[in-house]
Amino acid sequence: MARTNAAQTRQKPEKSELLTLRVRERRRLSPSFARVTVVGDDLERFSPQGRDQWFRLFLPVSEGSLSRLPNRLDTLAYFRYLAIAKTERPVLRNYTVAGFRPSGEHGPELDIDFVLHGSADEGTAGPAATWAETCRPGDAVAILDEGILFTPAAGLTGPYALVGDETALPAISGILASLPADATGTAMIEVPDAGDVRDLVAPAGVEVRWVVRVDPRETPGTSVRDAAIAEAAETPAYAWVAGEQSLVAAMRRQWVRVGVDKRAISFTGYWRAPRGH
Repeated sequence: MARTNAAQTRQKPEKSELLTLRVRERRRLSPSFARVTVVGDDLERFSPQGRDQWFRLFLPVSEGSLSRLPNRLDTLAYFRYLAIAKTERPVLRNYTVAGFRPSGEHGPELDIDFVLHGSADEGTAGPAATWAETCRPGDAVAILDEGILFTPAAGLTGPYALVGDETALPAISGILASLPADATGTAMIEVPDAGDVRDLVAPAGVEVRWVVRVDPRETPGTSVRDAAIAEAAETPAYAWVAGEQSLVAAMRRQWVRVGVDKRAISFTGYWRAPRGH
């Protein structure tokens, strides 16, 4: 099962340190997405790189629990993190920069988009989605920058192929906005609801295609996988896929089969659907 080739493609930040921030606001973007904007003096030390820049997100579970976190997350520090009692250990998840403004109303501002699965009120949502639905202005949170995975050769204009389920939407949005104006290719994004379709900034030569999941019982990523394989018109010079593990594995196999250089494929499994889903 393909997971990620981050070790080969990742472009690390020059400096990464724990940044403690606070919530400025949260709002519902669409039926399946919420956006939380965070601020704080520590964001002065954040270096936006665009593309699919991602970070470790630490959510507090109790008063002061963020104070126990390491300043960086190497192997030893990660084991120390795991050694913290579950009742005191902040929740750790990976997220993509959905937006960054160096000069917002309250100083630098960072947007984080969350896919909302389940219901916080009914207790069926995961910890990150629950936090995104219930956090309040002033609530503390911490991030640790991890850099970017979308690393095509310098000067490459395409054709690009970008494929992802809803969890990859923020990353694809960032990649599209970072491509050169003369870039070509396609971006295919699966979302759970037609109301989740949004306008994205993209070069004129890159076609953005939305795939709305019709059957809510279907494993996310299945529809966009089938569409991407069936509709592919040209072999990409650089390919990128992220989302549910089976989607990632299938697209990587397909691209290798049609002759894409393995070094020109960036693939990351963000999550795995339960067996039998």
